[in-house]
Amino acid sequence: MSNHDKALAAALHAIEWGYEVFPLSINKTPIIKSPHDKGHTCQGMHQCGAPGHGVGDASSDPETVRWLFDQAPKAVGYGIRCGARLVGLDLDRKETVDGVATLNRLADRHGFEIPQTTTVCTPSGGFHLWLAVPGGTIVPNSVGRVGPGIDVRSSRGYLVGPGSIGRKGEYVLHPKTGYIEPQPIPDQLLTLMLPAPVPVRPQRRHTPTPGAAGRALDGLVSVVLNSTEGTRNDRLYWAAAKAWEHVRDGHLAASDVEGPLVEAAIRVGLGAGEAARTVASAGRGVAA
Repeated sequence: MSNHDKALAAALHAIEWGYEVFPLSINKTPIIKSPHDKGHTCQGMHQCGAPGHGVGDASSDPETVRWLFDQAPKAVGYGIRCGARLVGLDLDRKETVDGVATLNRLADRHGFEIPQTTTVCTPSGGFHLWLAVPGGTIVPNSVGRVGPGIDVRSSRGYLVGPGSIGRKGEYVLHPKTGYIEPQPIPDQLLTLMLPAPVPVRPQRRHTPTPGAAGRALDGLVSVVLNSTEGTRNDRLYWAAAKAWEHVRDGHLAASDVEGPLVEAAIRVGLGAGEAARTVASAGRGVAA
């Protein structure tokens, strides 16, 4: 059996566990090329009917997954979509970084036990821990924020599934655990994964600006407030570019635009710094 067929068989097995999967390259990245131009907002096959959206292609339908692998004859691995049911803790072990040691130190410092859960051994000597969060809790993806060598894979993120082949070798289930349902994340560890609460700054809240340009700005703020994870930054950039056009035309002041859009972006989960940079970048694009 080829590595492609082994990966497909393992992906179909993961579907039996209840997960959504999609094919990966030997570099552990989505292998099907996007059908869209750069800057698109399409989130997956359910919108356009074509593959090539990375984790947006993930499916729990065996026939769909077989078809995806047919479109990717060089696929030798598969990704498992993360989200509410599955959050992955990627523990790297390389050079001077040891995510396992970091997690053990955090457990001692914050007084929690590391749950015995599904564990995937990575070819580089690290581990993926499969964990679950309480319903309605959105855990952001992060790299090193919890601690050195610890990455978090959550909504719009994915884990390399066991049975996949990477350049350094195969991803396999830990022989002592095999597969079990992801165990709940300890409360103390969950707190470390979540972003710090955004302080309330009443002076930055948006109040309607009079006139046609003001109504247009209100609509652009609503676009950002109604954006979903995976579209937030793109929607913010688009809304900011439209708003800066009103600034360029003299219908709005820069201060009218920046505060409301950044505040709206923060309210839907973007970081303040990221939001401010996106709004500023959109302004430069309009000026050019």
